[in-house]
Amino acid sequence: MRHLLRITIPCAALLSVSAQAQDVPSSNTPHGQIAVGVGLAPRYDGSDELRAIPFFLGDVRYRGVTLELRGLRARVDLASDPRLSIGPVLGVRRARNDVDGPVGLLPTIGTAIEAGGYVGYRFGGDALGQGAIQTELTVVHDVSQTYDGLIATGSVSYAPVRTRDTFLSVDVQASWADSNYNRTYFGITPADATRSGLPVYRPGSGFRDVGAGLTAGYYFNRHFGVIGRLGASYLIGDAADSPVTDQGRRWQPLGGLTLSYRF
Repeated sequence: MRHLLRITIPCAALLSVSAQAQDVPSSNTPHGQIAVGVGLAPRYDGSDELRAIPFFLGDVRYRGVTLELRGLRARVDLASDPRLSIGPVLGVRRARNDVDGPVGLLPTIGTAIEAGGYVGYRFGGDALGQGAIQTELTVVHDVSQTYDGLIATGSVSYAPVRTRDTFLSVDVQASWADSNYNRTYFGITPADATRSGLPVYRPGSGFRDVGAGLTAGYYFNRHFGVIGRLGASYLIGDAADSPVTDQGRRWQPLGGLTLSYRF
């Protein structure tokens, strides 16, 4: 589920500030918000087909520590500073299987477990976060040896609208992947070429994609609201030149709509 993992990361500051916009309970009581819904994302890296995916986000704070959920990725913010965020990350990258055409003749890629860390900092903004600019860097490594590589994602988001019940955020991001990742998801070995009819391709490390998105939310009352997300990334570098991408497209859109509950 790479697309969820990559594109929803910039929502972190948006969700955190949105939850803080209500009357915050005592730090001795868990509080925050959970958003659950459905989205559409490419079937695999470089695919031109979309499939439905679970789409959920969440922030739960307790005693100065925040648990954040972003799709199939979870992370913990250990910083008590409202502008600084830092902590560990653990996530799942879904398998590539049940694919049609020549790409479906390539070896199946199993589910990967990724672990790493992130750091972010918020510049400016009022008490609710309106006008704030949030920067983040996330680095994860495959600990399941599915691709045994490393991915780094940097993002910048801006919050032009932020009230107690309404928020809007725009963001841009870029990701870099090492050769192990690119060769697993975009490479074609001689044996794979014979099996699929695709040309041999051996990518190296480098920037994988750039993207942008918009996230908006509205709370109808103290507890219930909706959060929506529209975004897309564009494959670049060796990922864009891959025969796998030639079978699909470089544009990788994502959208989702959730029902949110804050407490």
